[in-house]
Amino acid sequence: MMRIIVNGAGGRMGQVLCSLIESTEGKEIAARVSAEFETDSKNLIFKNINEFGGEADIIIDFSHHSATNDICDYAIKHNLPIIISTTGQTEEETAKIEDTSQKVPVFKSGNMALGVALVGCLAKIAAKAFPDADIEIVEKHHNRKLDVPSGTALLLADAIKTVRPESTYNIGRHENGKRTKQEIGIHSIRMGSEVGTHEIIFATDSQVVTITHQSENRTLFADGALSAADFLIKQAPGFYNMDDILE
Repeated sequence: MMRIIVNGAGGRMGQVLCSLIESTEGKEIAARVSAEFETDSKNLIFKNINEFGGEADIIIDFSHHSATNDICDYAIKHNLPIIISTTGQTEEETAKIEDTSQKVPVFKSGNMALGVALVGCLAKIAAKAFPDADIEIVEKHHNRKLDVPSGTALLLADAIKTVRPESTYNIGRHENGKRTKQEIGIHSIRMGSEVGTHEIIFATDSQVVTITHQSENRTLFADGALSAADFLIKQAPGFYNMDDILE
């Protein structure tokens, strides 16, 4: 039985993940943690992860990047693998994650959907096949999303950059001026209850290739998190992402 601490259990994704864990054989919730909760240790509900002293096998974080230090310190103290599903980390928080990965297995992705990881692989193939193509990324999310551009858009742009190391990012093009050949345009749309759509456009003078991933609901992110958990719990300390699962 895999015992999972869900950090951020009070949020939308945390609630979806908890529901999926409860319906998945071989997995159970060790603790639900959220700043929105009042601690009720009898029912394994905690306001802060440091209040939980029970047994667990892994941490899945769907909270906020400001929780990075707490969850990393907890993971090191209790020797637990950790899956970080948040974005927007500061340089200091990113350094903390990297340091933690030297001591325990750490899995981090700007998007937990396996389909997005596949899109990243396809994008690298397209960028290599069309070295002179203009590349634009358009991402759509709900009107409550805070980070712009999304972590997923940056994840996809970074994937392309591995093939085109000279690439630069033009985020939210807003002034007059001709695009450069090396730039990747990234455009963010925020509207309604949109779960998440990411479109990568490769355009030459003679043809256009578009790769699109559309999220129908948040369950796919929870599915990906549990797939990551199955993978990570077998690994040695180190830093892992969705590409490691696809391999």
